[in-house]
Amino acid sequence: MTPDEQLPELTRGAHEVLLLEDLTRKLRRGTPLRVKAGFDPTAPDLHLGHTVLLNKMRQFQQFGHEVIFLIGDFTGMIGDPTGRNQTRPPLTPEAVQANACTYEQQVGKILDPQRTRVEFNSRWLAQLSAVDFVRLSAQYTVARMLERDDFATRYKSGQPIAIHEFLYPLAQGYDSVALRADVELGGTDQKFNLLVGRHLQSAYGQESQVVLTVPLLEGTDGVNKMSKSLGNYIGIAEPAGDMFGKIMSISDALMWRYFELLSFRRLEAIAALRRAAGEGRNPRDIKLELAYELVARFHGAGAAEAAQQAFMSRVSDRAVPADLPPQIVPVGTEGIRLANLLKSAGLAGSTSEANRKIGEGAVRIDGERVTDRSALLHAGTDVVLQIGSRRFARVKLELVDRTSS
Repeated sequence: MTPDEQLPELTRGAHEVLLLEDLTRKLRRGTPLRVKAGFDPTAPDLHLGHTVLLNKMRQFQQFGHEVIFLIGDFTGMIGDPTGRNQTRPPLTPEAVQANACTYEQQVGKILDPQRTRVEFNSRWLAQLSAVDFVRLSAQYTVARMLERDDFATRYKSGQPIAIHEFLYPLAQGYDSVALRADVELGGTDQKFNLLVGRHLQSAYGQESQVVLTVPLLEGTDGVNKMSKSLGNYIGIAEPAGDMFGKIMSISDALMWRYFELLSFRRLEAIAALRRAAGEGRNPRDIKLELAYELVARFHGAGAAEAAQQAFMSRVSDRAVPADLPPQIVPVGTEGIRLANLLKSAGLAGSTSEANRKIGEGAVRIDGERVTDRSALLHAGTDVVLQIGSRRFARVKLELVDRTSS
C-alpha cells in the first residue's frame, strides 16, 4: 500500500495521533518507520487489553515497518505510577526477569516472531550513571510533572509522591531516545509518558516521535480497565476453556466493545451483527462467535471448537431453562460476594446457607462449579447461577453510584 493508503488503516481505531501531520510526513518518506511499544512485566501473563496495542503494532508490521516490542525490565523495578493513588511497590529483579521471559514467548501469538525486534530497556538504562540521571532529570520540571492528573491529585490531597516515581516517565521517555523511535504506541492512560519521550528526543537533538494512543479495554467487570492487579483480565496464555468461558461471561453491551477493539472482522461485518441483534438474534449466539474467534487466534481452531462444545455442554445440556428471565442486581464498584448474590437472587435463604452450598460444591456459575466462598462478581456480569440440579437464576449486575445517595 502507498503511504497515503496506509494512513487511514494505521489510524483506524486510534484514540489520538500527535501529530497526524508528522505521521503523514514520516510515511511519505517511503522508508520503514521504527515503531515501539513498551510493556512493564508486572505479572506473568499478557491479557486481551494488551492485544489492543499489539494488534496496532501488527498493522504497522504488515505494512513493512520495524516493530520493537520493548520489555521494561528496568522501569518495571521502578513501578509505573500511572493511575495510582499511592506508590506502587517495586518488583524484585527476579520477578521482573521471570515475567519478562513469559512476555517474550507470548508476543509471538500476535506479532511475526521473525520480524519483531524484542528489546529490554535495562540494556541502556542500567548503564546510565548517577550523573547521567541528573542530566536526564534536568530536561523536565517539577511543574510539568505535576500536570499529570494522578500526581496532581495525590499532591493536592496530601498523599505522598516518592521521588523515584518522577523518574518513571523520564526513564520511559529515554527509551525513545535510545531507540530513536519514529512512532510510540500506548494506551490513553500513557499519553503523558509518551509525550515526555517526544520532548526528550527534541532535547537530545532527535526528530520527535509520533504518539499514537489506543483506547483502554474494559475488563470482565465492564467497569475498570482490564488489569492484572484488579483480577478482571483474560490472559492470552490461559487455557482455551477458561478464556472461552470468561469471554462468554461479559455483558451483552460490553461484547460490542470487544468486537470493536479485538476482532479482526471488518467494521461492516460488526455492524451487520449489531443489526441482527436488534432484529431478534440471540446476543449469546453472537458472543459465541466472538469467543470462538479470539480463542482460535491464541490456541488454534481445534481448541476453540472444543472449548465451545464444552461450554455449550455445561450451559445447555444441564437443562438450564431457555426462558429464564434476568434479575437486575445493583452493585457498587467493589462488586458483590457470591453468597450475597445467591441470597439476592432467591437461591438461598441466608448468606450462611449460600456459603454452605458453595463449600459443598453445589453452586455453579454458567455451568462451572465454584467452591471459593470469597468469590466476587462485578458490574457488567450476566450469568446463570445454579444450586443443585434444578434451581437456577439468571442475574445481571448493574453499577450503582452509592455516593449519590
